[in-house]
Amino acid sequence: MLDAFQLDEETFFLINSWQAINPKIYAGFTTKNNGVSNYPYSSNNMGLHVGDKESDVCINRSRLAEKIQFPLEQWVCAEQTHGHLIQKVDENDCGKGAKKYENSIRNRDGLYTTEKNVLLALCYADCVPIYFYEPKSETIGMVHAGWRGTVENISKSLLNEWSQNGIDLEDVLVVIGPSICKQCYIVDNKVIDQIEKLAITGTERYYSLVSENQYSLDLKGLNYFLLVSNGISEKNIQVTSYCTSCNFDYFYSHRRDKGKTGRMIGFIGIRED
Repeated sequence: MLDAFQLDEETFFLINSWQAINPKIYAGFTTKNNGVSNYPYSSNNMGLHVGDKESDVCINRSRLAEKIQFPLEQWVCAEQTHGHLIQKVDENDCGKGAKKYENSIRNRDGLYTTEKNVLLALCYADCVPIYFYEPKSETIGMVHAGWRGTVENISKSLLNEWSQNGIDLEDVLVVIGPSICKQCYIVDNKVIDQIEKLAITGTERYYSLVSENQYSLDLKGLNYFLLVSNGISEKNIQVTSYCTSCNFDYFYSHRRDKGKTGRMIGFIGIRED
């Protein structure tokens, strides 16, 4: 079975199955390759907030923008504070956070839009990118789910708004993107205690004790489980096999690289022309 993400070229993956539904949708995830950033951000760093030269990041972003035909003036980026808050954006938000981190959408870890020519763009380096697409209304969204966002059920925040706006969750397609795998992600009791507070039967299947106060956590699997619990049909969810920590050749990893590293961007937008 093909992975949800197919390498389009050395600098980014695309969700090709969605393009088969709508050729004008561009949803994907960048790699760390073929950019201009220097060590330790070598080389295609997309994060403006990690200490890299702003001019280098803007070059990397501009190159992606040209390849996917979404100019930076159409990008919308968020501050990303590892929370559960999401925001609907439109053409009036275009350009926010694209060239300057300081003017990103503040204190948000999820974005969605019903408008064309708006590219949602969030940064990742182990946390789970979750892409949402409802083909009938052409509503798109994306969230950044680290362990904090996961235990705060950030996907539910987005889906509740969509449902309130008349979207039938049975029609929503979801892809879980490249993020750290269970074998690479070891957490302590503090994290497991928060997972148990979700009070949803079955979450214990996604973590296992490996040593005293150390647990292996399947963050992608847990988010899949929460999506189904939130009303998404299992047949409408795809989960990538790519791990950001295992796949050194493609991805930065905050955990593997001990915190000093670049960021990939997850992006989704629908072009009008």
